[in-house]
Amino acid sequence: NWSGSLIVASLTGAFGSSFLYGYNLSVVNAPAAYIKRFYNETWERRYGFSVDESTLTLLWSITVSIFAIGGLVGAIIVTPIVKFFGRKCTLVLNNVFAVAAALLMSLSLLAGSFEMLILGRIVMGVDAGISLSALPMYLSEISPKEIRGSLGQVTAIFICIGVFTGQVLGLPEIFGQESRWPYLFGAIIVPSLIQVVILPFLPESPRYLLLEKHNTSKAEKAFQTFLGKDDVSQEVEEVLAESRVQRNTKLVSILQLLRTRAVRWQVATVVVTMGCYQLCGLNAIWYYTNNIFSEAGINPETIPYVTLSTGAVETLAAVFSGLVIERLGRRPLLIGGFGLMVVFFAVLTVSLTLQKTVAWLPYLSIFCILAIIASFCIGPGGIPFVLTGEFFQQSQRPAAFMIAGTVNWLSNFAVGLLFPFIQSGLQTYCFLVFAAICFAGATYLFFVLPETKNKTFHEISQAFAKRNKVSLEMQEMNHYPGERKSSVEQESNFTSSVDNGETKKGIV
Repeated sequence: NWSGSLIVASLTGAFGSSFLYGYNLSVVNAPAAYIKRFYNETWERRYGFSVDESTLTLLWSITVSIFAIGGLVGAIIVTPIVKFFGRKCTLVLNNVFAVAAALLMSLSLLAGSFEMLILGRIVMGVDAGISLSALPMYLSEISPKEIRGSLGQVTAIFICIGVFTGQVLGLPEIFGQESRWPYLFGAIIVPSLIQVVILPFLPESPRYLLLEKHNTSKAEKAFQTFLGKDDVSQEVEEVLAESRVQRNTKLVSILQLLRTRAVRWQVATVVVTMGCYQLCGLNAIWYYTNNIFSEAGINPETIPYVTLSTGAVETLAAVFSGLVIERLGRRPLLIGGFGLMVVFFAVLTVSLTLQKTVAWLPYLSIFCILAIIASFCIGPGGIPFVLTGEFFQQSQRPAAFMIAGTVNWLSNFAVGLLFPFIQSGLQTYCFLVFAAICFAGATYLFFVLPETKNKTFHEISQAFAKRNKVSLEMQEMNHYPGERKSSVEQESNFTSSVDNGETKKGIV
């Protein structure tokens, strides 16, 4: 089922998209001291006095967390972009933001302007906000249902690889020096250029071509390319069958989606999983790993290399999840991942509280951090993106990803901005907050989430029908409240015949 084109599309799409998201999560960690010094020197040159400690902390928190504000903007504007340009073209055009951000951030030291670095982080956030919605959408629509989960995990795997790459390049032997830290941000251009060169030669999403552009011939060719076979009549018919069930192929708005009773619990589950994805505490660990290890008593010269191990563990755990997700399913990996995080957060709290009384406890803290990262990547790290693509029909998917992206980035911003103050106020007990969030998320998912592996989009909707308190017939009608048509018109909208690869009567 893994054709060459499918592999190239997933790897190229992820390398220029989710890879950069992960890279920008960790890249600010290693040069933090040098960037703060740059802020102070710039402030002193402009105003004649050094910046006070509280202002410097605020500037640094803004630099870290404002990435999420850009991500929120990207998540909000992605729906009209993917509707107009398509999934693949959106990913290609999105590289304009990445290149612009790379130039702003890498030239900020030369220009003596820390505002350029902050602005570059915003622009890079816009790129991430668009890509984290467009990429899972693209991957879910080009993959067969038998490997949809594994292909969807490519997003999470490349986030982990991006984090690890940012840590490697941030080592003192490479770019982790005061004169070289701008190169860390200039490196963003490389994945963007690779994606721009390769991705245009691959097909657009066949589902987008068939259901939204009504181009049967191009959709058939896209299916043939991605599936690696000539006879794709069954796949085309499955998509058209889904289209008949929906009665209409017009994209729904966010307000329409929220009002649709038939997807009420799907929307709630996406909000919970995306909220827990960010609020579970992983980004707090990425943003402030050096501080956590320093408080654990690790030698400052050793910290960059200990931090490197966290990225390696994350990548290995994400790859493991991608290998077993189609065997074990989404539900046990997601619930089990959050459950293990609760346990290790509790142990981490104890070890940090008592570390000055027992010599070996700092090493237990490191183990707990690695275990938390592994637990996250086994399930919660990638499955929320997969579920968002699986829960909704074609016409609902852009609005669903916009809701998911909004929750994702607002939660990301909250963690990045508030964690230093939570850490300052609660000290070693700060991670109990994240443990409580993980426990709440696991409990909700245990009672609500159905298994979705190897199921069509329509079968997944059926699994939620009882909880949404609608019959299957009512569920089909409720996809588009206020836009019902007569049965004769509905059937005529989807009558098409293909002669020599060309559509004679298109889908209205």
